[in-house]
Amino acid sequence: MNDAAVPPSPLEGLELATGPAPTATVIVLHGLGADGHDFVPVVQVLDLGAVGAVRFVLPHAPMRPVTINGGYVMRAWYDILADDLGQRSAREDEAGLRESMRLVQALIEREVARGVDSRRIVLAGFSQGCAMTLLAGLRCRLPLAGLAGLSGYLPLAASTADERAAANAGVPVFLGHGRDDDVVPLARALASRDTLAALGHDVEWHDYALGHGVGEAEVDDLGRWLRRVLA
Repeated sequence: MNDAAVPPSPLEGLELATGPAPTATVIVLHGLGADGHDFVPVVQVLDLGAVGAVRFVLPHAPMRPVTINGGYVMRAWYDILADDLGQRSAREDEAGLRESMRLVQALIEREVARGVDSRRIVLAGFSQGCAMTLLAGLRCRLPLAGLAGLSGYLPLAASTADERAAANAGVPVFLGHGRDDDVVPLARALASRDTLAALGHDVEWHDYALGHGVGEAEVDDLGRWLRRVLA
């Protein structure tokens, strides 16, 4: 690999690696108002030794005003225009979604430039990060190992079938959600699951006795799934 050929990261953030010269990458996208540090405790307990050295890329979302929070400026992948995420027809910040999609896809391309086969790259995220994972991953022109979404939903769902990249028409998907989630209701996550399954994706679904958060059982399930898609 020629280091001079590796573009700078399009986003600030941090990286962790389980060994030298990683041959797989997991990009983890945080939720609204958090940053890349939010999922450090999770990635530190994932047991991926069986798949070799893994690089975890944990970017920080851009700073932007968020409508449902009174326009307060915080880290967000896109604006939230309505507080009822249970509505599949709720207005979405399409411009913001697509802007961040390009940034996330640039992160994927950077990992390939660093020598990681795109088929050894997993895109993962929580809440807003889950939405970005599904949006950017399904439209990525490079074939990925898998997409993992926690406590989120499929954004721009109506255009997904037409805009999906052929390279990821069969990409496996992990979805985990809390049954008592009061931020992204379970019904919206189930609708997202069903949409992806109808498009032919191998969706591994789990729901848990949780609110809007991540639990130990979910991390264990995610670890098993990661070991499978990165094997």
